[in-house]
Amino acid sequence: MNDCIFCKIIAGDIPSKKIYEDELCFAFYDINPLAPMHFLVVPKKHLASAAEVGEEDALLVGHIYAVIAKLAAELGFAEGFRVVTNVGALAGQTVHHLHFHVLAGRELGAFN
Repeated sequence: MNDCIFCKIIAGDIPSKKIYEDELCFAFYDINPLAPMHFLVVPKKHLASAAEVGEEDALLVGHIYAVIAKLAAELGFAEGFRVVTNVGALAGQTVHHLHFHVLAGRELGAFN
């Protein structure tokens, strides 16, 4: 996607505070953090949202969750964190590239 901000971040066209990268995904700190620890993990494959994930993407999504667990352990918050992905405008999705918010560092409370 030529106009996708996350594709541009992955390509290095837009700077980010990268914390992890491999052949399948890219992780970087959120520019507007909602918790003391808040970063995003995005697949390098462009998918607009979780609504586009198919069976062929099962290994990719599983890999992303493994990366999240690895980063949680390395960054010292494996005892408690939240992973969120939004689908569509009604859910608050503003960038239409599948991404997982990882939040930690404070009590996050329950969803109501």
